[in-house]
Amino acid sequence: MAEAKRLAEKATGPLKGIRVLDLTSVVNGAYGVQILADQGADVIKLEDPGSGRGDGGDIMRWAGHVPEGAPRDMGPIFLTINRNKRSIVLDLKQESAKRALKRLIRTCDVFAASVRYDGLKRLGLAYEEVAAIKPDIIYAHAAGYGSDGPYAGEPAYDDLIQSASGMADILPRTDGNPTPRILPTLVADKVSGLFFAQAVTAALLHKARTGEGQFVEVPMLECVTSFLLVEHLYDHAFDPPIGQWGYQRVINPNRKPYRTKDGWIGLLPYTDKQWDLFFDAAGYGEAVKSDPRFADYVTRAKHVKELYGLIEQAAATKTTQEWLDILKPLSIPVVKTNGLADLDEDPHLKAVGFFETYAHPDVGAYRAIKPPVKFSKTPSNIRRHPPRLGEHTEEVLAEVSEGEEA
Repeated sequence: MAEAKRLAEKATGPLKGIRVLDLTSVVNGAYGVQILADQGADVIKLEDPGSGRGDGGDIMRWAGHVPEGAPRDMGPIFLTINRNKRSIVLDLKQESAKRALKRLIRTCDVFAASVRYDGLKRLGLAYEEVAAIKPDIIYAHAAGYGSDGPYAGEPAYDDLIQSASGMADILPRTDGNPTPRILPTLVADKVSGLFFAQAVTAALLHKARTGEGQFVEVPMLECVTSFLLVEHLYDHAFDPPIGQWGYQRVINPNRKPYRTKDGWIGLLPYTDKQWDLFFDAAGYGEAVKSDPRFADYVTRAKHVKELYGLIEQAAATKTTQEWLDILKPLSIPVVKTNGLADLDEDPHLKAVGFFETYAHPDVGAYRAIKPPVKFSKTPSNIRRHPPRLGEHTEEVLAEVSEGEEA
């Protein structure tokens, strides 16, 4: 077990001094808001009390396993995307809770929510109502679908957005199996969370310049479809279209890690020079190097399936380490292929301190993923453990009670 690190004493990130009221849950919004928290924002996570039968707060608290003796409300995914936040519980059916919430809103720069907008309206928390309390508030809503379209207000989860965005059509285009399939990662939630964090910081910049708050809508379907079509709009970038959907190099079935004598390797010569050097290293000789199908970028792209097939054949002739030793000095892009269980021992991740161990007072030792972006002047840091449900209610309400009208 790694030695536990001490939490940072105070925020040092570029968003230090920004306060976020966080009504997000599950992954999409919660992941995006954690980025803001890592970058210094004071994030106050507002959760509901539930029925008292182990169903309160963010539903992700209860997902997955916990160590024996650990609190059941601290599931592993919640633990991973809710650090640097304070949790408060308010029963918004109570007038006293509504008054407390208004006091809290007056102290916030950002109101972040992933509750469906109709639900926010029922709670009296539509944008106009929140802006009436704090006119310069940045109100960021992580929606499933944009409010201008016919899907507006419908439930949205990662699987549904992968299905609607075209994401489930990518594997069929790669392997010929016509069955649409969901990628086995919460890509729609996480991509939308990244859009969410960027949108909030852009709105904060506008506020700093003008003093204006605004409503910011971050719809999952539009975000994920935009993300997907960066390369896969392809020949449909033209009007009228001149060919296919899908970037042919990327949906090539031979684009994959390649088996070596003792493992797997990621390998991608890219420039003309790198391909010539690779052909030499692989022992293919002048016949392949002079093959007109592989002469330049344009013709290689037309024959990329055959080209990657050559890599597959060559990779099997040497061990992974032999290929690394041969190709790295030639500046040919190459890397050992890791399984999830290999990440702990990856020399680069170990060197940059990617995994950090902390000691939670209730959960015990847990591992956090170090904030990946480096700021030379305003570094992100980890200064709060993921909170227990309602852990900071009294603390936060005390901060906003003095001298404030109900």
